[in-house]
Amino acid sequence: MTYERTLLERAKQYDEAALGGLYEVYAPRIYAYIYRRVGDAYLAEDLTGDVFVRVMQAIQSERFWHTSFQAWLYRIAHNLVVDHYRRQQAAEMELDEGMMAAEDDPACAVAQRLSHQHLWAAISRLTPGQQQVLALRFGEGMTARKTAEVMGKSTGAIEALQHRALAALRRVLKEE
Repeated sequence: MTYERTLLERAKQYDEAALGGLYEVYAPRIYAYIYRRVGDAYLAEDLTGDVFVRVMQAIQSERFWHTSFQAWLYRIAHNLVVDHYRRQQAAEMELDEGMMAAEDDPACAVAQRLSHQHLWAAISRLTPGQQQVLALRFGEGMTARKTAEVMGKSTGAIEALQHRALAALRRVLKEE
């Protein structure tokens, strides 16, 4: 039995050490995925916490993952991001202060900020599915197969969606 599988079995029995171990393994990945979707460090932290609250609620109600725990976590994260945007339709994406250039080069800082905002604006014009596939494939570095598992689609559908997303992003960037 793998280490992860052992942790998962122990987590189902409310083993605090196992739950902590799962959090340590998956929280940084889930945070990074959510951050790429929302662009706000504090919001990403809150939503990451919410993912693990949902995991605990599911364990308590005995509604466990059926296939891949990792895919299940990403689905929960995706649903929380979608819910957030439904509640905050006019939400504006802000840059994390850590993305800014050094203070001694204000021209570089301004150029970097504008470039980042331009890219966020272009990505926000894609469909939610296109945004998600780009976040998983390029932000998380997942394979097409793993992305398909997370999104509940076939590998071929993911590859086609990725192709359409990149083509749409190119068109949007050319328009601007």
